[in-house]
Amino acid sequence: MADEWTLGLLQMRCTADPTRNLERAESGIREAARAGAAVVCLPELFLSEYFCQRVDARLFDLAEPIPGPTTDRLSRMAGELGVVIVASLFERRAPGLYHNTVAVLDADGSLAGIYRKMHIPDDPLYYEKYYFTPGDLGFRCFDTSHGRIGTLICWDQWFPEAARLTALRGAEVLVYPTAIGWHPAEKAEHGRAQYDAWQTIQRGHAIANGVYVAAINRVGHEGPPEGGLEFWGGSFVADPFGVVLDKASHETEQLLVVKCNRRRIEDVRRNWPFLRDRRIDAFADLTRRAIDR
Repeated sequence: MADEWTLGLLQMRCTADPTRNLERAESGIREAARAGAAVVCLPELFLSEYFCQRVDARLFDLAEPIPGPTTDRLSRMAGELGVVIVASLFERRAPGLYHNTVAVLDADGSLAGIYRKMHIPDDPLYYEKYYFTPGDLGFRCFDTSHGRIGTLICWDQWFPEAARLTALRGAEVLVYPTAIGWHPAEKAEHGRAQYDAWQTIQRGHAIANGVYVAAINRVGHEGPPEGGLEFWGGSFVADPFGVVLDKASHETEQLLVVKCNRRRIEDVRRNWPFLRDRRIDAFADLTRRAIDR
């Protein structure tokens, strides 16, 4: 396998029409492939608007099985273009059982595997616990034609344990499909700090683990004009020492195409050997909710 590979991050606006969203994603995947991307990554739940802003049982109708119609269609495209596609979907596992799931489609069109979101938020306008069962597959990464890809999803971004366990499984890049934004009433006062915290912690995952990190967000306002969420875009790729290699706009759709190099992983880890110096004999308390005095 060559030292160099190229990531394509498709920052999208998402509409209420799943068919239209899939068509636009396919167009973006083709554009990314033409630009040289070997691994193309889509935002969280890209087939619809971010429906978790409200509690409505009818919205379970948006879910589909995996494998299913969307993965079948993306698999054909992956095989046709020779690219790996990382796609975030609302998975219907069984009647009444749903997950927020990433499917990884390999460059030969096969389904390399799925990851089910482990950390499920429950905040104003992010009512995900109503819709999603927490993942039961653990932290995963996948051998693909273009490298070993670790997949996590949005709220997972804030947990260093998730990044560490995925990296320890051999991930060369941590891919985070994302749907995160500002509440309009908070943006003026807190917006910049919120985005900076989001990017900083993920750059920290890159540094602590010596891996690439790719965060792919949506963009645009969704919900009622006087409320809802303004998704802040700002998709980016950081290298294994946290250097931001490229970053997207906060306002517009954008395709990022970023070259990565496996030698960079090796070089950073040799000079900053955090994995070597971990005191794994002293970490048992990490499995506790709190350490009482």
